[in-house]
Formats: sequence, structure tokens, C-alpha cells
Amino acid sequence: MSDLPAAVRPVAEQVLAATLARPPALLLTRLVCVDGPAGSGKTTLAGVLAELAAAHGTVALVHMDDLLDGWRGLSGALPRVARDLVDPLRAGRPGSYRRYDWAAGRFAETRTVDPVDVLLLEGVGSGGSTYDDVITTLVWVEVPRDLRLARGLDRDGPQVREHWLTWMEDEEAVHAREHTRERADVLVDGTGASPPVLRHRAGRSST
Repeated sequence: MSDLPAAVRPVAEQVLAATLARPPALLLTRLVCVDGPAGSGKTTLAGVLAELAAAHGTVALVHMDDLLDGWRGLSGALPRVARDLVDPLRAGRPGSYRRYDWAAGRFAETRTVDPVDVLLLEGVGSGGSTYDDVITTLVWVEVPRDLRLARGLDRDGPQVREHWLTWMEDEEAVHAREHTRERADVLVDGTGASPPVLRHRAGRSST
């Protein structure tokens, strides 16, 4: 596992290059959404992206896991992202979100997200369709279902298997409704077996 970020780095470099080739769409901010099913490798990719992007300006990294109201909180989180995080940034004001404390089972402090050069929003549901117009780059990361489940149980423990299975149903429904994969600018194989696929979609312009 210690070599994983190094293996992901070339993918992150391609994603960042594609992002910087496009103008900011969220006022002066380039919004990069790293979406895809749980266990596909989004968090690792987003971490490397944040490290690389820091050489080009200010960066903020927000994880969708911090916005969820527990295991069944996916659908409810999407409107809050649009209302509390994206919409204020559209107007040039800081966005915000309340961090969910998974150990306590409740929301905790409110965190502020100031306007930055690159805002990375990582996690299931991050590439919401309601703010597609201000996403500079939408990244979709995927691996086979069995591998995702194995990764999740290895990380969280076998006692949460039923939670994971229910979560997988919820995320499939959200991704189908949002047409996330179809809208993605970059398709990433989270196993590393194949290179990223960069797509040029209507409405995404280059500098």
C-alpha cells in the first residue's frame, strides 16, 4: 500500500494537466470532482491531486464522507453541497459544511471553505448534476464491484458488511440518477490496469 500514491501520481498529473488547460468555471476557482463508487480509489487520487495542485496555487480538499449523515445519508448530502458549498462560492463568498462525526453519530463543527484556485471535492456523489456548469473537471474512478467490497471490508471491518451492501445500492441509485459516469471528463481505472480516458464534452472549454 505504501507504493500506491506513487502509482497514482501519473494519473493525477494527467488529470491536473487537463484541469489547468481549462478556464475556471466557479468564478476564479477550478472545481474538480472525484466521483465514483466507494472503494474505487478516489481518496488516494484526490490526495495526490491536492499535493500536485498546490504547486500551482491555493488548494482545498473536501471529502464527501464528512458531509454524510451516516450510512444512509448520501441523497441528503447532495442538496447541502449545492446550497452550502457551491452556491456561496458562485457568488464569491466562502462556502461551508458541517462535518459529520462518524464515531459520535452526529454532525459536529462547521468548516469554512474559502475561494481557492483549485477546489477538490472527493467522494461518492461529489459530481452533482445541479452544479455541473461550474465543474471544471469531473473524474470518475471505478473498479469491479467485488474488489470495492473487499477493500471496504478490509478498511472498515467485516461487521459493517450489511451497511456496505446497503450503501452500494444507494450509490448506484444516485449515480444512475445523476448520470455521473456519462458526464465525466476523465475515466480512471482504479486498479491501474489501464490508462485514464480523457473525454472532451460539450460545455467544457480549453484555454
